[in-house]
Amino acid sequence: MKRIKTDILIIGAGSGGLSVAAGAAQMGADVVLLEGHKMGGDCLNYGCVPSKALLASGKAAYGQRHSSAFGVSNAPGAADYAAAKDHVADVIAQIAPVDSQERFEGFGINVIREFGHFISPSEVQAGENVITARRIVIATGSSPLVPPIPGLETVPFETNETLFDLRDAPEHLLIIGGGPIGMEMAQAHIRLGAKVTVIEGAKALGKDDPELTGVVLSALRAEGVVIEEDAKAAEIKGKAGAIEVVTEDGRSIKGTHLLMAVGRKSNTDKLNLAAAGIETTRTGIKVDASLRSTNKRVYAIGDVAGGLQFTHVAGYHAGVIIRSMLFALPSKAKTAHIPWATYTDPELAQVGMTEAEAKKEHGINVEVVRFPYHHNDRAIAERKSSGFIKVMVVKGRPVGASIVGHQAGELVNLWALALANKMKMSQIAAMVAPYPTIGEINKRAAGAYFSPRLFDSPAVKKIVGLVQRFVP
Repeated sequence: MKRIKTDILIIGAGSGGLSVAAGAAQMGADVVLLEGHKMGGDCLNYGCVPSKALLASGKAAYGQRHSSAFGVSNAPGAADYAAAKDHVADVIAQIAPVDSQERFEGFGINVIREFGHFISPSEVQAGENVITARRIVIATGSSPLVPPIPGLETVPFETNETLFDLRDAPEHLLIIGGGPIGMEMAQAHIRLGAKVTVIEGAKALGKDDPELTGVVLSALRAEGVVIEEDAKAAEIKGKAGAIEVVTEDGRSIKGTHLLMAVGRKSNTDKLNLAAAGIETTRTGIKVDASLRSTNKRVYAIGDVAGGLQFTHVAGYHAGVIIRSMLFALPSKAKTAHIPWATYTDPELAQVGMTEAEAKKEHGINVEVVRFPYHHNDRAIAERKSSGFIKVMVVKGRPVGASIVGHQAGELVNLWALALANKMKMSQIAAMVAPYPTIGEINKRAAGAYFSPRLFDSPAVKKIVGLVQRFVP
């Protein structure tokens, strides 16, 4: 048994763990990093990166089939599913060196390719190594949640961890789960030539503003995706190539392949948390605002902390705890300024409060300003004029922004900046955006806030009249 002492031990080499490791090591801390599976974690290998790469393949195929509006003849846009998966693998391979063991060892980090588990409040065993650390960071992420639906144990199915290894295109893909993963993969596969049916127990994209999700769902249905809502799966039957999902209300939905996309569960099973006095909740490890667990020397970040499950949140958490661990400064994680996006076409993005949340919190003090894509010249030129933005404003400051449309995930960045820095709408309005850009939508939304104050104000009109009459 080999004993190692270190300043900081990080369990998990996904987005959050790698960010902590790189930052801490480069600022002088002695760091040990454990990873029992793949460097880069879920995001690089099974999540964000491969899903966006497959969406890009679908977008290319769709673009060929729908080019006539630009004066270019439509082409068949036939998709080679295996070649699309080669594209996915190549994208992962290009990004992988950034997350590689060799790169992090170059920072002076001791990278151990073993799973770790606690044997005491300050010790973790990984293979033949027992590591004692002053501070320990759990960054083990999450895995696909597979609910105990009767019959599922006898029927082959995919999750996001296996889907990208599939080489033959599904003839008819059934997707249980209408959240972001389910809807993104639905659109990717319909565009790559498969039939797709989404089976959602409640409402598809139910965590977002229904006014915006309606635009996305209409677009997906127009492309041929069948979306069965209020369809809770009661039983799954069949075999490879012939699968049937029976819902609680008696609907029978048949397909050739099944993707389970109902959510995520925190990866805590292998950690032996009880040995370290670390409590858990239904969603993950119990943490306080500083992301410390019930064992004060142990932090939990990213998906395993049981909050918002996004790669950028794990990276944000890394910054929060580095401030605390390395500099002994107070640092707390917040969520009000955290954006998220769903990368369907059109995209869906949110930061801060939705309209319903803002009205519940602030009542009559909320003003909702809107601007439609069809009044943006660049969106018209690109044939991407479906969608809109709405910004929730309280006393001159935005408290939330909801966007559906082309590049919504890019547009929301400005509003994330505004919320993080408590900016005013006047500061957004003061921005000069190059013409013609999709980004002008943000400025025009801010303009929509001030327009009634300027153009519908008797006082303003009176002042203008006086100036024109009396100022030479």
